Amino acid sequence: MSFQIPIGPQHPALKEPISLRMTVDGEVITDADIRLGYNHRGLEKLAEEKTWVQNIYLTERICGICSHSHATCYVQAVEKLMEIMPPRRGLYIRYLVSELERVHSHLLWLGVAGHEAGFDSFFMYTWRDREIVMDLLEMISGNRVHYAMNTIGGVRRDIDEGQKAKILEGVVTLRKRSEYYFGIGANEPSFVARIAGVGMLTKQQAIDLCAVGPVARASGVARDVRKEDPYAVYDELDFNVCTSDSCDVLGRVVVRVMELLQSYNMIEQMVKGLPDGDIVVKAPRKAKPGEALSRYEAPRGENVHYIKSNGTDKPERLKVRAPTLGNYPATMVMLKKGFIADIPLIFAAIDPCICCAERAVTLISARSGEESVVTMSDLRRQALDRSKNTPVKGKSVWPF
Repeated sequence: MSFQIPIGPQHPALKEPISLRMTVDGEVITDADIRLGYNHRGLEKLAEEKTWVQNIYLTERICGICSHSHATCYVQAVEKLMEIMPPRRGLYIRYLVSELERVHSHLLWLGVAGHEAGFDSFFMYTWRDREIVMDLLEMISGNRVHYAMNTIGGVRRDIDEGQKAKILEGVVTLRKRSEYYFGIGANEPSFVARIAGVGMLTKQQAIDLCAVGPVARASGVARDVRKEDPYAVYDELDFNVCTSDSCDVLGRVVVRVMELLQSYNMIEQMVKGLPDGDIVVKAPRKAKPGEALSRYEAPRGENVHYIKSNGTDKPERLKVRAPTLGNYPATMVMLKKGFIADIPLIFAAIDPCICCAERAVTLISARSGEESVVTMSDLRRQALDRSKNTPVKGKSVWPF
């Protein structure tokens, strides 16, 4: 007999609100559905009221762990619209921070994977090492989460020889420990037994469902924007795209550890090859009318920012496609035929950032079930009507 299990939108296993509906037959998941909209913040609409520079602050807060990723993807698009090129030293520093952020994100995720699998020692070790990279980011930017390094035309802070030496020293320590973690993640019997064969996603399914980032690469798809469509300094760096053909959670662990080692190599290359010169060029206040699309390989996968300019000092439209949104269709396939106990592992394996992916698309009538696109004026009117008819402190009418 089949029945449905709701998970969320409020659930102890979820750090952010999302609604998962699992149809199960005994312990086996036969179908899965996902419902968004519990954490929609309206950032894209808000961006239309902010200037080009103010939106750097806004886009950096789309996500906490990928704050630099969204800010960088945004400024790349704005620089295309304004037809300006940051100095090479500024680009090197910008993407040095990008790779440090990737290291931070992957170490955080490895800890979460260990925790979900019941391997809390692994969690403690990797989160201890997060402190090393967070200290380096704080040394460079002054911040441990939102680094505020980007500006249109370059970066806001330079690095000196002392900072370069500390970065290289930190990378040596992190590389040694990550190599040890690779041995654990790929060979520790109880850990491997828990994650091997869980959340299967074949190579063809990953291609058909447009999976991105480590999710796609763990299914044997060598998809990485840094190689496919090199931007900024990545065509000057020597690195490999890490893949696995196991197509399961184990492969997603292995890919992320291998990517850590590649990031260490790139960080060393950028620090040792850091060019001389300025770190920023002056940018105009307004952008010419036009459109720009920016692609960026975030820690979770391909991040896309689309911007339309009408010639003013504000964007006419900002559209963000975060990697988590791109991985949701593949996640529903991974969940099917799995066990109820595997749900936290499978869902965590995409490294979801739910607030990045929240979108308000359509309105579904509770009475008829019909869908309709909602305009901003309609949404505001409905919100006011709902507020007026909601009881407040024992009253059933608008209290003011």
